[in-house]
Amino acid sequence: MYLKSIEMQGFKSFADKIHLEFNDGVTGIVGPNGSGKSNIADAVRWVLGEQSAKQLRGSNMQDVIFSGTETRKPVSYACVTLTLDNADRSLAADYDDVIVTRKVYRSGESEYLLNGSICRLKDIQELFYDTGIGQEGYSIIGQGQIDKILSGKPEERRELFDEAAGIVKFKKRKAIAKKKLENEHLNRLRVNDILLELEKQVGPLARQSEKAKQYLRYRDECRRYDLQMFALDEEGNREKEKNLDSRRAILTEELAKNQEVTEKNHAAYEELSAQGQELEQVILSLQEEKSEKNVNRENREGQIRLLKEQQSHQEEETLRRRKRMTEIDGLLQEKDEAIRKQEAEERSLKEDSDDRIDVLDDLREQLSVKEKEIEELNRKVSESQANVIQLLNEKAAVNARQQRYSAMQEQSSMRKSALTERLLKARTEEEEREKEREKLAASLKEAEQSLGNLKDRQEALLSEEETLVKAREEARNELSHANQQVERLRSQYESLRNISERYEGFGNSTRRIMEQRDRFPGVLGPVSDLIRTDKRYELAVETALGAVIQNIVTEDEDTARDCIAFLKENKYGRSTFLPLQNIQPKEFSRRDALKEKGVIGVGSELLKAPEGMEVLPSYLLGNVLVVENLDQGLRIARKFRYDFRIVTLEGDLVNRGGSLTGGAFRSGSNLLGRKRELEELEKSWHRWEAALQKAREVTENAASKLAALRLKKDEMRNLLLQGEMKKKEVEVSRDSLTAYGKDQENDRNALQSELMMIGQQAGELSRLQEELTGSLSGIEGRQAVAEAENASLQEAL
Repeated sequence: MYLKSIEMQGFKSFADKIHLEFNDGVTGIVGPNGSGKSNIADAVRWVLGEQSAKQLRGSNMQDVIFSGTETRKPVSYACVTLTLDNADRSLAADYDDVIVTRKVYRSGESEYLLNGSICRLKDIQELFYDTGIGQEGYSIIGQGQIDKILSGKPEERRELFDEAAGIVKFKKRKAIAKKKLENEHLNRLRVNDILLELEKQVGPLARQSEKAKQYLRYRDECRRYDLQMFALDEEGNREKEKNLDSRRAILTEELAKNQEVTEKNHAAYEELSAQGQELEQVILSLQEEKSEKNVNRENREGQIRLLKEQQSHQEEETLRRRKRMTEIDGLLQEKDEAIRKQEAEERSLKEDSDDRIDVLDDLREQLSVKEKEIEELNRKVSESQANVIQLLNEKAAVNARQQRYSAMQEQSSMRKSALTERLLKARTEEEEREKEREKLAASLKEAEQSLGNLKDRQEALLSEEETLVKAREEARNELSHANQQVERLRSQYESLRNISERYEGFGNSTRRIMEQRDRFPGVLGPVSDLIRTDKRYELAVETALGAVIQNIVTEDEDTARDCIAFLKENKYGRSTFLPLQNIQPKEFSRRDALKEKGVIGVGSELLKAPEGMEVLPSYLLGNVLVVENLDQGLRIARKFRYDFRIVTLEGDLVNRGGSLTGGAFRSGSNLLGRKRELEELEKSWHRWEAALQKAREVTENAASKLAALRLKKDEMRNLLLQGEMKKKEVEVSRDSLTAYGKDQENDRNALQSELMMIGQQAGELSRLQEELTGSLSGIEGRQAVAEAENASLQEAL
């Protein structure tokens, strides 16, 4: 793979399209400063996906577009095309020539093309991973980058080494996979939370589902029954429709006739309505006249009674006058006869005596005097009779007033009786209302007490709910923590197991042999997999073993020879094999050194090996002494003239002959402790799984208790609502009864006021009646005097 050509247009100083061909060998581009040599390298870096404008010596990505000069207009976009020869298929693309194009516009839009097809930046980056050509590749080194590489951080230099080693692709994929795993872990936590929430809804939803299913069954049955009923009704309706059609025709005719009659009746009704209104006015006027005539009738009845008395008196007077007139007529006739006689005598005696004339003149004078006396007496009699009639009228008026006052007093008595009865009834009702009010007060007190008890129970339920919510939250937190721990331990376990199964940290030759273990049945495994020791001694044992820890233990020499031949054949390197039938145990010769202060023991005694491999610990560390620290080790080594190897718990080593190995040693591989760590991780994993199951049970228990408690709380809320409604009803009844009692009290006060007023009126009527009685007695006395005077005048007349 090599670069064939670069084509640039509108990129930085290349306003016109520039096409550069690169043939075999080395191509150099020379020119003075500022001629644009570095722009070509920037173009290559840019087309390969560089996103930092600062790396391209600009402030933003639009700076890479040709911005124009005094004589040249700026262009609207920049485009760079890179052509690579891919005949050897170094790039994962099925093309002999790979053409990569990048464009950017002044609007900020950009696009990538791979062999003319639009693609993503990610596709370009993945294409050039591990080729050295990518964005972070070592094939493109710009100005000052050598110094930057040499003086940069180890992490930055490592990126170049990773690119050269061809592992960038895998690291990128690993990072993406980790990010996906983290996202997946978060999604699982969210899913667990959602499941916990949904589990709480399962019970209510199941009940609702059952109700919904029952509703659907009932609805289908109702629909089926409705259809059957509709079919039956349809048949009946068809017969009814036939009957109704015939009846409709008859009724139509009757309707037409009735409409005519109705119109006539309507006109007559309107006429009668007008007459009725007129009659109502007449009736109203007649009622008013009737009321006036009733008053007048009472007055007239009094006058009639007075007139009847006057008439009877007048009839008596008329009879007496007729009698007197008869007597006067008789006297007049007698006097006429006497006068005729006298005239006759006068005529007879006229001539006889003048004395008779004088007597006659005297008699006539006496007659005229008597007539004047009679007229005066008649006038006095008339005046006396008028006075008697007036007294009779006054007596009749007084009697009428007495009768009216008696009627009013009787009405007052009746009204007083009615008011007294109503007042007694009101007092009885007041007593009943008082009893009802006491009952309502007792009911209200009972309702308030019941409501208080319900509120106390509700507060207790709320407190219990809060406690359960806290317990549920704690259980959820514990569940989440346990879940995280389980996931973390599982991940660590899987990662460590994968590392252990792939034998990472071992040499290539050891790893290759273990990968082909099935091919070599006599291979028992590396030393690190076959021996065991306490965690406290792992560092000391691994330090003492050194590279021996990667040696491969076999059953016999033939297996070791076959493995060596395999390594030679495939050029996988070298490895040391330990055939069990050949190795011999080593005995620690200086047993007296074990008594020294700080000595822990012989290395072989601190190791454990599987059954049948008991010789392995003695062979490996039979002549190594394990001590606590370096000072004690040096002291013991000097005492025994450096006759054996000594290793400390911190990993410091005193070799035979006196050389020392030590320092800030950190075993990154920890090959010896892998299986122990696996076992510990597995135990912790299972322990946390048990804790997770327990936390899940606690969470479910808390959730079920909380759901049951919330049902109780809902029931309590309903009871509270019912209690509040009952209390409101009692309060409304009490208020209504109180308002009604106030209205009745006002009515009772009004009745008492009216009763008092009636009593006052009755007293006033009694006083007026007494006054009328006195007036009547005075009138009767005056009438007796007038009648006596009239009688004397009649007698004188």
